[in-house]
Amino acid sequence: MRRAAWIYLALTGVVCCFHLAMAAGAPWGHLTMGGQWPGVFPPPLRAVAVVNAVLLAGLAVVMLGRAGILAVPVPRWAVWGVVVFLTLGVFVHVVTPSAAERALWLPQLLVMLICALVVARRR
Repeated sequence: MRRAAWIYLALTGVVCCFHLAMAAGAPWGHLTMGGQWPGVFPPPLRAVAVVNAVLLAGLAVVMLGRAGILAVPVPRWAVWGVVVFLTLGVFVHVVTPSAAERALWLPQLLVMLICALVVARRR
């Protein structure tokens, strides 16, 4: 279970770095949000990218706390919230019109979901 949490953390780190790079002006808009904004995000979406990175970091803290890696008490329901969030993310990436986004993020989200399920099922 701890291994699943570490894998989750590593994958979340990749996604957070991606969002922070988008916020800093990386021209990767075709790889997120359905590819609606190819190239550099406009300023409002850069702010959304920062919020996404912070949210994902918070979810990682929940996972690490529940796995006993961080000394943060996490109720079991919180990890199931992460599972629901990731399940919705998988669905969104299955139906995204951006083939590049789907190819990049769907496999990663599926692994993150599996890791979250492993941690959530911990007794």
